[in-house]
Parts: sequence; structure tokens; C-alpha cells
Amino acid sequence: MPRPLDGPRLAPASGTARSLVVFVHGYGANGDDLIALGQMWQAALPDTVFVSPHAPEECAANPFGGRQWFPLTLRDEQELVDGLAQAGPDLDAFLDAELERHGLGPEALALVGFSQGTMMALHVGLRRAGGLAALVGYSGVLANAAALAGEIAARPPVLLVHGAQDELIPAQALAHTRDALQRVDVPVEAHLREGLGHGIDEEGLRLGAGFLARHLAGAG
Repeated sequence: MPRPLDGPRLAPASGTARSLVVFVHGYGANGDDLIALGQMWQAALPDTVFVSPHAPEECAANPFGGRQWFPLTLRDEQELVDGLAQAGPDLDAFLDAELERHGLGPEALALVGFSQGTMMALHVGLRRAGGLAALVGYSGVLANAAALAGEIAARPPVLLVHGAQDELIPAQALAHTRDALQRVDVPVEAHLREGLGHGIDEEGLRLGAGFLARHLAGAG
């Protein structure tokens, strides 16, 4: 049984919901961390509902409101595989519920992840039977890339943005993820940002807004 998720929402600036962007936050953060991106993107996406669910688990690394999609204690491949398998259905069910809430189809859905949230967005988005319109991943990595060929169910266009000076997830993760997606025929656009650590800069925000505006049905 999927665990219920909820978090802050931002109504479309136009008053009419024609597309849905779901933010998937990083380890130790919560849904409040990314919903501000929706405010920054409203001009480019006026007909878009933005929602940023809190991950289902408390995070011991940040006991003051921090959440996690799954633990990152060992930080090895098996921990990622097990964690994604457990948390994936939670996010997947949430996406179905949000689309139903707004009367939208998969062509109106985009996922935007950061760090652990990018792992989640790639894992869930590429396996959704109904598909989705677009996926944006900041400062993340595709986990268990070897399994993707046998499990992929959707090939949305993907934008990857990563800091060249990322101190948590090395910049090499960008090429690893890009190459793995290309091997399974997922259209991918990758940008390495010089001088950027583990975060999102102004150019990354601009790239994300433009990418979503191009690919989301009814984005405005």
C-alpha cells in the first residue's frame, strides 16, 4: 500500500490548470524547499499547477523538518536500489492522484527533481505506464542503470543540469546518466555548470523553465 504524500501547492497564475509540475525534493529537505521554483516559473508556465510533496520518512540527518525518500546511510548501489523500490510506489500513486485531482492526462505532467529527488524522478518517471511529458533532473544520478532497459515504460524528454564543482554527487554523474538514458533511446539534454556546487543556479532555472514550456501540453 503506497504511503500518502502531501505538500505545498501553487495554483496556476492564469487560474486555469492545463499542466502539472511535481517537484521531488532532495535528502534532508522537504516540499517547502522547491515550491519557490514554481513561483519563479509562473511567468513561463502560467497555466501550470505546481506541487511539492514531502517525502514519506523523517530524516535523522535533519531532525528539524527534514524528510527523506529513503535512507542514505551506506550510500551504495544496493541501498539506492532498495530505497527506490520502496519509495517509488508512493510517488507514483501521488502522481496519479494529482492528475485526477486536476482532470489532466499524462501529456500534461512533468517531474522536476533535485539530488535524491532526481533519483526518484528518473526511477518513477521512466517506469510510468501512462508516460509523462517531460522530466528535469538537477544535481542527481540515475541509479541501477543496468536494470533500466528491462523496466523502462516511458521515454519523456529529459533535461539534466549538474554543477561541475558538486561536492556531494560528482559531476561525472551527469555523463553517466546521460549515456545510460541515450542507450535506451530517451531524448536527453545535459548541461554542466562551471563554478556550481550541489545546487541550482540562475542559468539552471532558466533552462528548466524553457524546457518545460516547450514540452508541456497546455503549459501556457
